[in-house]
Amino acid sequence: MKALNLYLPKQSVRIIISWLEKYQCKLTITKARSSKLGDYRYFKGKHFISINNNLNPYSFLITLTHEIAHMVVKEEFSAHVMPHGKEWKNTFQQLMLRLLPLFPENIQKHLALHLKNPKASTSADYNLVLALREYDSAPTLTISDIPYGSTFSTPNGKRYIKEKKIKKRYQCKSLQNDRIYLFSPIAEVII
Repeated sequence: MKALNLYLPKQSVRIIISWLEKYQCKLTITKARSSKLGDYRYFKGKHFISINNNLNPYSFLITLTHEIAHMVVKEEFSAHVMPHGKEWKNTFQQLMLRLLPLFPENIQKHLALHLKNPKASTSADYNLVLALREYDSAPTLTISDIPYGSTFSTPNGKRYIKEKKIKKRYQCKSLQNDRIYLFSPIAEVII
C-alpha cells in the first residue's frame, strides 16, 4: 500500500487505502496495457484490481476509483447488474464526489461534467482526457495535432496517412492494406 504514494495524489492515499482494506482487495500495479487502463476481477471470493503503471496521478486516481466502484457494486448488489449500469454509475459518482476537491481546477471542471452521466471509460470524454494529459510526464502527440496528409504510426507500429475529418473522427488510410480506418481525435500517434 505504501507504493500508492508513488502513483496517487498524496491527499487521496488514505481514502483509497480505506476503501481497498474495507473489501480486502488485492491491488496490482501492472505494466502499461494498450487495451485497458485498469481491471476489476472477483475470483474465489476475493477482489482483485489491476491498474497500469504509466498513468499520471490524476488518471490513476480516476481509473482506480472506477475499478473500486465495480468492487463496491459487486459487494452491495451482487453480480446480477450491468457492469456500467445505473448501480455502477451511482456508486462511481458517490466515490468521485468525495475525491473531486483533490483535483486541480482545470480537471475538476471536466470531471464534474463527466460525473453527471459517467461513461464506461473516461477515454470517451474528449475534454476530460485533454485536461488529464496536461499532467502526463511526457507530452502526447495526437492525431489532432498533425496536418492532413501526414504519415504516422500508432504505438503498435501500424502506419497510416491522415486523410480527412468525418464528424468527430479522422479518416486514415492504412499503408499495410489500403483500408480506411477512423481514429478518435485523442488517438496517440508517432510521426
